[in-house]
Amino acid sequence: MPARCLVILLDGLGDRSFPGLGNQTPLQAARTPNLDDLAAKGINGLFHGGRPGQALSSENAHFTLFGYCQTEFPGRGVFEALGAGINLEPEDVAVLTHLDGVVRDGDRLIVNAHRPRIEPNQAADLFGAVAEFETDEVSVDLHPCGGPDGIIVLRGELSPDVTDTDPSEVGQAIIEPEVFRNAAHPRRARRTAAALKRYLTWAHRILDEHPVNEDRRRQGLPALNFLSTHRAGQLRPVTPFLERWGLRALTISSGLVYEGLGRYLGMDTWAVTDGPDPGRDLAQRIGLAADRLKDYDFIHVHTKAPDQAAHTKDPRTKLAVIEELDQGLGRVLPDLLADPETLVVVTSDHSTPSGSDLIHSGEPVPLAMVGQGVRVDQVNRFDEISAAAGALGLLRGDEFMLLVLNHLDRAQLVGLRQAPQPTPHRPRKRRPFRIEES
Repeated sequence: MPARCLVILLDGLGDRSFPGLGNQTPLQAARTPNLDDLAAKGINGLFHGGRPGQALSSENAHFTLFGYCQTEFPGRGVFEALGAGINLEPEDVAVLTHLDGVVRDGDRLIVNAHRPRIEPNQAADLFGAVAEFETDEVSVDLHPCGGPDGIIVLRGELSPDVTDTDPSEVGQAIIEPEVFRNAAHPRRARRTAAALKRYLTWAHRILDEHPVNEDRRRQGLPALNFLSTHRAGQLRPVTPFLERWGLRALTISSGLVYEGLGRYLGMDTWAVTDGPDPGRDLAQRIGLAADRLKDYDFIHVHTKAPDQAAHTKDPRTKLAVIEELDQGLGRVLPDLLADPETLVVVTSDHSTPSGSDLIHSGEPVPLAMVGQGVRVDQVNRFDEISAAAGALGLLRGDEFMLLVLNHLDRAQLVGLRQAPQPTPHRPRKRRPFRIEES
């Protein structure tokens, strides 16, 4: 049986059908001989991190794929802060932010430019002008993260249970930061919302009058004069991946959120950079993983390319990217499948519709699992429809990790109590019985 698992995750791979593609999804319409070969050699099914129809973000979907419950989720702000190397204290609140352009409409602020491209020197000047702020025993630090993006860290007795201010659309009003009705600490949440509003109001005034924006107006460009915020988070106690699943883990990925998620769960992380050829990137990342397979029990290899292609809202662009990824997979697939000690899994985290106003959608995604001893079903195509006929059916949440343990022969028999803390995996350490001399 396999001794370790390699998960190849094609972010945002699932999609909807389009008349221009013969009422097929981009994955169905794409030529994918290597993905199809994987499907034909293993067992297939569909995966959804939550409930079908639920549109999950990448961080939520990954969190459940790795076997964690949404009640344990700390908020994306935490992952990106950790990925950026920001040290967080337990009571700190990390909030994602980006520069937007807004115009006044009475006492409201209406977005007229959402996350636009900006020259690095302009972004540095704007972020630098509003980098620090203090109010009501709350200190605020702004950390640039490239382009128009940044992370706001609020320090004090605070709560992440506040709403976003980002409406995510041009023409919409900036949202008032409010307290969640089910906030665990309402007083702290009120303080957080109030401090955030004071900071954002102050920052808007500074940014609106900044020379960079005066210059942009002279060029006929919108002023980038507001810090829209979203996805506040705060550190929470979490069981490390090794302790929960008994597997030494590595994630190979690009993007702060995936690196930060790995760090949060105690995985080793290997940050890589996206190039112009997603197929080549994928082949290189799988090559890196192959070199480390003897050091880890579980390796996650990630590419964001299908998700980014879907966000162009052109199904044919996504189709082309899928074909490039399949070609990259073909360069390394023979060696992977020749290794009897490696369980190979290809799947995605969520669906990203390339013809909808939705950011992500709630359809499940295909999953194929290949390895020694793994049942082989009759599916011979890797796509959303073919996978539905597979022997795995629909997997949800931590069922994926349970299957991994099963195929690595590490699943613990339900009912055994060989350690004080019950686990789904065979305990690595068991306290030996010792004879006590009288």
